[in-house]
Amino acid sequence: MVEKLNYRIDVCGPAGDRFAEILTPAALDFVAKLDNAFAGRRRELLDARRLRREKLQSGEEPLGFLPETHAIRDDSSWSVAPAAPGLEDRRVEITGPTDRKMTVNALNSGAKVWLADFEDATSPTWHNVIDGQLNLFDAIRRNIDFTTEAGKRYTIGDDPATIVARPRGWHLVEKHIRIDGRPVSASLVDFGLYFFHNARQLLARGSGPYFYLPKLENHLEARLWNDVFLLAQRELGIPRGTIRATVLIETITAAFEMEEILYELREHIAGLNAGRWDYIFSVIKNFSSHGADFVLPDRAQVTMTVPFMRAYTELLVRTCHKRGAHAIGGMAAFIPSKDPEINATALEKVRQDKEREANDGFDGSWVAHPGLVPVCREVFDNVLGGWPNQLGKLREDVVVTAEDLLDVASAGGEVTEAGVRANINVALRYIDAWLRGTGAAAIHNLMEDAATAEIARCQVWQWIRNGTKLEDGTALTRELAVSYLDEELASVRAELGEDTRLGDAYEIFTETALGEKLPSFLTTGAYARYLTTH
Repeated sequence: MVEKLNYRIDVCGPAGDRFAEILTPAALDFVAKLDNAFAGRRRELLDARRLRREKLQSGEEPLGFLPETHAIRDDSSWSVAPAAPGLEDRRVEITGPTDRKMTVNALNSGAKVWLADFEDATSPTWHNVIDGQLNLFDAIRRNIDFTTEAGKRYTIGDDPATIVARPRGWHLVEKHIRIDGRPVSASLVDFGLYFFHNARQLLARGSGPYFYLPKLENHLEARLWNDVFLLAQRELGIPRGTIRATVLIETITAAFEMEEILYELREHIAGLNAGRWDYIFSVIKNFSSHGADFVLPDRAQVTMTVPFMRAYTELLVRTCHKRGAHAIGGMAAFIPSKDPEINATALEKVRQDKEREANDGFDGSWVAHPGLVPVCREVFDNVLGGWPNQLGKLREDVVVTAEDLLDVASAGGEVTEAGVRANINVALRYIDAWLRGTGAAAIHNLMEDAATAEIARCQVWQWIRNGTKLEDGTALTRELAVSYLDEELASVRAELGEDTRLGDAYEIFTETALGEKLPSFLTTGAYARYLTTH
């Protein structure tokens, strides 16, 4: 039992059906103890993020492999903990929000792992945050079902996917839970409630408390998570090293510290994942003032085969396998269509993407829709054969330098009016869906999440700042972007009707893509203004 300390916990969100089962006094005390222990370090690390980004943007600080940690990289004697039950074979992982329908469908999808996402695929309304915890609580106890509008009932099958929960990132807070008047870290709310209620139940069922860690920017942030794990296990009397975490390498700074991140979490780490869209978003953020060499072309042209992205993924595989950790590939976002021609073309692209990852040595990969599970599984089955992973494929042939990772100009390509409009159109549609409570939105046959809106608005901001010329030689100015924005708003509104949040989406896009400064995240301000119950 968690010892109650001398503090006041206020739950400010509205009551919901069964919310009291999650928001128990003991669970809230557990979350509060975690937050009180680590709030100061979290704040210091976020301040350090901001200062480092300012130095990178100004060119005051170069980005490279850390000289002070070379001993960790050069020491061949250490490795990470062995794979935990249910994580030995990760050839297909499905990702999605924690609503009830997705919970049942993901667990029954045939994937080996379900990334139960409280982060980019979940709009962090109070209802979504707690209802998601309830859905996982029920699923772990095999007490969940879903009935369609047509009356068809679905329950969890006999061989469900292993659940790996993704809490929100260190930069976010949960304003509906306050300790002595201050909001609590959203990371610790999501982690703490899930761990408190489910860790013992998972262990009893032969699995364990497993997590995906998003948005880490360096090894010190990984160290903070490791200390959280140690305290959480100690408080609940669970053996040290029981938790397993997979870290998303989705920031350019973390790409230079992959080995150090593995080292900090070596008792608890399961692997690393290549989070492609957030990675590109991070490149733009950190080098927004570095001129044409860091200006990227249309989003659709920045594929995983361009040299700087390929350097990042190959380094990830080599780093993971050197230390005995799994390397997990990026997400295939296509949603199967009723149009057979669209399906055939898209599925072939998905197949090629997964073949590249499997042949490069990845141990598995992500999909966003159950309909893509068979394609991904078939590709990895062909490469893995009877093996559960490719940890023996060390990729010692891979040599990646700092210059390789930073060679953004190698992407080539061009910026087109269609590309600018596509970014604006998708951002408006996604932000509208997010404001209405949907964090994983089907847009133009793709499953888009918050990373989509972030890269879309960052690219528009970068193109305007650099006066980037479109394919016809026209420079993209703020005024031209506003005209595109107005036209795309009218087009989307004509399609979706008036019962939307497009007006608010327009305002958020204007503030975060067309201003003088580039905000680090659009979701932080939008959450405080629109999703917080006052």
